[in-house]
Amino acid sequence: MVEITGFDPIPILAKELDLPARGVAAVVELLGGNATVPFIARYRKEVTGGLDEVQIRDIQDRTLYLEELEERRQAILESISDQGKLTGDLENSIRTVSTKSELEDLYLPYKPRRRTRATIAREKGLEPLALTILSQPDSGQPEESAAAFVNPDKGVEDAEAALRGARDIVAETMAENADVRGFVRNGFARSGILHSEAVPKKTQLPTKFEQYYDFHEAVARIPSHRFLAIRRGEREGVLRVKVDIDEEPALRRIERMMGAREGSPFRTHLVSAIEDGYKRLLAPSVETDVRADLKRTSDENAVNVFADNLRNLLLAAPLGGKAVIGIDPGLRTGCKCVALDTTGKFLDHLTIFPTRGEAGAARAKVDLLAFCDKHRPAAIAVGNGTGGRETEAFVRRILEEAESKDVFVVQVNESGASVYSASKVAREEFPDLDLTIRGAISIARRLQDPLAELVKIDPKAIGVGQYQHDVHQPLLKRKLDEVVESCVNHVGVDVNTASAPLLSHVAGIRPAMARNVVLHREKHGAFRNRRKLLDVSGLGPRAFEQAAGFLRIHNGSNPLDASAVHPERYELVGTITRDLGLTLEDLVGNPAAADRIQISRYVSGDVGEPTLRDIVSELKKPGRDPRDSFTPPRFREDVTELEDLEVDMVLEGVVTNVTGFGAFVDVGVHQDGLVHISQLADRYVRDPGDVVKVGDRITVRVLEVDVPRKRISLSAKKDPDGSSANRPSRR
Repeated sequence: MVEITGFDPIPILAKELDLPARGVAAVVELLGGNATVPFIARYRKEVTGGLDEVQIRDIQDRTLYLEELEERRQAILESISDQGKLTGDLENSIRTVSTKSELEDLYLPYKPRRRTRATIAREKGLEPLALTILSQPDSGQPEESAAAFVNPDKGVEDAEAALRGARDIVAETMAENADVRGFVRNGFARSGILHSEAVPKKTQLPTKFEQYYDFHEAVARIPSHRFLAIRRGEREGVLRVKVDIDEEPALRRIERMMGAREGSPFRTHLVSAIEDGYKRLLAPSVETDVRADLKRTSDENAVNVFADNLRNLLLAAPLGGKAVIGIDPGLRTGCKCVALDTTGKFLDHLTIFPTRGEAGAARAKVDLLAFCDKHRPAAIAVGNGTGGRETEAFVRRILEEAESKDVFVVQVNESGASVYSASKVAREEFPDLDLTIRGAISIARRLQDPLAELVKIDPKAIGVGQYQHDVHQPLLKRKLDEVVESCVNHVGVDVNTASAPLLSHVAGIRPAMARNVVLHREKHGAFRNRRKLLDVSGLGPRAFEQAAGFLRIHNGSNPLDASAVHPERYELVGTITRDLGLTLEDLVGNPAAADRIQISRYVSGDVGEPTLRDIVSELKKPGRDPRDSFTPPRFREDVTELEDLEVDMVLEGVVTNVTGFGAFVDVGVHQDGLVHISQLADRYVRDPGDVVKVGDRITVRVLEVDVPRKRISLSAKKDPDGSSANRPSRR
C-alpha cells in the first residue's frame, strides 16, 4: 500500500466501517506487509479481533480509496499553492473534505483549463465588471458601469458587449462555486429523474430495449440492472438518455446562494448569468458527474451479483474422488467421450454417433458400454450444450437396458468449456489432444471438483454475470479474483494433485511460483510434508507462511499436513498431544480425544481462544471439505426441447444465474427460463439473492413460452391449486 507521510486512515476507517480501531490498525499493518486476506482472516484472529474476510476486504478497499484521496489532496494543495492562491480558509476546506467529488469541486476554479467564454472575457479586462455584478450594489446603473470597459481594440464594442462578457465570467464563477455544485449535485442525486426515449431511425425494427422507449425513473431508486440496460441502449444508439431536476426551485436557491438582491440594479444581470451558467455549464457537468456516480454504483452492484453467483458456483458440491466418464455432446461430429480416474487423470477417449440412425445408435451403445466396462465409472457427466438432453436420454436408456444401476448420469453446465479447451492452460495440459476431447475432460472434471476445474477459466466466460461486459472491467476482474482466492483457500488445495492454475490462487502463491511447485512435484515426486515446499524454487519463508495452512498433504509424514492447522502451531499441538498422553496419529481425527483439550490452559502470547478453537475443530475433522455433499439433479425425460413446454407444467430445475431482476433456471430444454423477482416467492422479495443461489434445485411452474424469441417465463410461487413449490435445495 502507498505510504503517505502524516496520513492516518485508522480513525476514519474505524468510524466509517464501525469496526474497532485496534483491529483496523492491525489489518492495515498486515496488508502493508503484503499479508493476504485469507491468511489474515484465518490465522491472525487474535491480532484483528476476529475480523472476517468481508470486513478485511472492506478495510482494504476503503484504505485504497482514502490513500488515493489523500494523494490527490496533496497534489491539489501543491498546485494551488504554486499559483499563489492558497488561503487559510481554502486550505482548511480542502483538508476536511471526505470525498473525491467534493475535492474536485474545490479545485475546479484553480484547475488549468482550455479557453472558455469567461477566459476570453477576462482577457478583455471585464472581470471588475463581473465582480460588480456579483457584489450586487444598491446603487449605480449597469450600462454606465459597463461603459467604462468599452474598448473596440479588445473586441468590446459597446456597453452591452461588456455586460455580456461580464455575465460569462459570472456564469462560470457560479458554475465553479463548490457550495453551488454540491447543492445541485445533491439535487440531481436525490430528486433527479432519469428519462429515456427511442431514437426513431434505430427503432423501426424490434429491439430488446422496447420497454425503455418512453421511460422515466427516479435516480435515487433505479436498480442497477435497469440503469445498465438503459446505458447499453444509449451506447448502441437506440435510446436517448437524460437526467434532470425541477429547474425553477433550483435556480431560485442558487440565486440566494450567489447573493442576488431584490433592490440591486444589477440583479437582472446576475439572474441572467445564473440561468445561462446553470443550463450551459453547471447542469450538464453535474449530470455527467451524477451519471458517473450512478454507473459506478450500478457497476458495484452488478459485480457483487456476479461475485455471489461465482462463489456459489465454485463452491458447488463435488462428486469427489470417483472415476468419471465425461461426454461432450455433438450431433454432426459425434459425442466425444473421455475416461478419468479418481484423481481426474485422463485415461482414454472414444467418439460415438448415437444420432446417426439405428445403425449409429446400435454401434454407439456397444462402444459406450464397452468403454464403461473398461473404466468402471461411478458417474457419467454429459455437457448441457446442443444435443445434451438427447445424449443424456440415450446414455440413461442403454444403462438401464444393461442394468448398470451403480452408474448415474448427470448433466453438467459446460459454459466456458470451449474457452478452456482452446486456452494455453489446456494446451499445456493436453498438447496432443483435440479441442473437443479437452472440452469433454473439462466437463468430467467439473463433476469431480467444480472449483479445481473452473479456476482454469476466466470467470467472465462461465456465464453467471449480469451486464458483465458493461461494467468497469478492472473492478470486475479484481472482485472476481478475490472470490476465486476466497473459495480456493476456504476449501484448501491438495498440493500433490492440484494444477498450476489452482495453486496460483492459494494465498501467497503467484502463477510463476505455482508452476514451480508443479515442476518440482513432477521432478522429485509427491511432497511428503509441508516443509518440503521450501525446496521449491522461488518459494521462500514469506510465501510459505501465507500459503502453508491452505495446502494439504494427505498420507504424508505428518498428519497435521492434511489439516488447516498452520505449521507455526505444530509445536503447540505437540505440547497438547503430550499433555493428553497420546501420539499425534492418535489425536488427529479423533473427536473424543480433541474434546478433552482444555482450551483455556493453552492461551498465551499471540495464541488466543479463537486460534485454539480452530485447532480443536481441525483435529476433530482434519481437512474436512466445507462444501455440501453431491446430489444429482433430475429433469423430466419427456421434456427436452423448448417446444415440449406447456403453460402450467411443473418442472424441477437448477438455478444457473441470479440477477437483480430475478433468477434464470435450467429446466433441461437448452434455454434457461426466467423467474422474475415478482415470481420468486409468495412474499415481497427485495433481492433475488436472498431467496435463491446459483446451483439451487427448485420446482417451478411454466407461465409463458415464447418459442420464436426463445423466452421462458417461470414462477416459483405456489401453484393455482395451493400446493407449494419446493424450497431451494443445495447440491
